[in-house]
Amino acid sequence: MVSSFIPGFLLSLSLIVAIGAQNAFVLRQGLRHEHVFWVCLTCGVSDALLIAAGVAGFGALAEAAPWFETLMRYGGAAFLIVYGWRNAVSAWRGGETLQADSHAPASLRKTVLTLLALTWLNPHVYLDTLVLLGSISAQYDDRLSFGAGAVLASFVFFFALGYGARLLQPVFAKPISWRVLDGIIALTMWAIAASLLLH
Repeated sequence: MVSSFIPGFLLSLSLIVAIGAQNAFVLRQGLRHEHVFWVCLTCGVSDALLIAAGVAGFGALAEAAPWFETLMRYGGAAFLIVYGWRNAVSAWRGGETLQADSHAPASLRKTVLTLLALTWLNPHVYLDTLVLLGSISAQYDDRLSFGAGAVLASFVFFFALGYGARLLQPVFAKPISWRVLDGIIALTMWAIAASLLLH
């Protein structure tokens, strides 16, 4: 169980932490103390639904077509290597910062609708959850534990980001912080890719 849960947790966390519109929105809401609980819950539930669909669908397909598992193992590893490389390049170049801008408070309805659009209309979310997490879960004997780890990582990250945003504001105003973060993401993805290739 643990041998499947931990990779699921780490891979999901690596994908979620990557800088994007959704995380920037959650971070800004946290910096403003606006609807933080509902913002974090919306992100977590959305990810849980997508991850569950990916793990269930790709798991069934892998059982029906044995060759598919090998294809997904190498395909998933290749994707992680490239994705990790992009983060490594970003870490090398630097230049990212994130500042909270001031504005009038938005209603809960408008906030959640905006977040749902950022989440469900983003093609990368399907690539990360349905395709990548789903296909890689097929490499593990206990796919349920892998999926549970991935879902837990999502909830932990979004609630930590939303409620810890005030503490992060001075840190992520500095470009070096994003460089370190991108470097950690790259190393984590490469480590998981290596474990797939050596599986």
